[in-house]
Amino acid sequence: QVQLVESGGGSVQSGGSLRLSCSASGYIYTPYCMAWFRQAPGKEREAVARIDSSGRTRYADSVKGRFTISQDNAKNTLYLQTSSLKPEDTAMYYCAAIGYRYCSASWPPTRDDFRYWGQGTQVTISS
Repeated sequence: QVQLVESGGGSVQSGGSLRLSCSASGYIYTPYCMAWFRQAPGKEREAVARIDSSGRTRYADSVKGRFTISQDNAKNTLYLQTSSLKPEDTAMYYCAAIGYRYCSASWPPTRDDFRYWGQGTQVTISS
């Protein structure tokens, strides 16, 4: 059974940065796709960035140049380094994963593209 646990969220001022982590327990079979989503109050959950087991990445236009997704396979951990944060980045951030497949070629991915989800970590940006 795969479990994902996010951490690293918090409250920072506009222009600040945070590094989110997603620790995975259990085995996610390769190839795999992992992603960060976020959901603001009253809005749909949206994909922020994704990475597959080959290291290929893709980002939402709204975060390109500001966020970086990465993985440390030795630690079974997925990261999202954020910078130049804006109030509109305020949301609950979720980690997601699916095994036995690479990330879909289409963007954005949807919730149905992933089997495993974490409980989320809150990111709040003040102006």
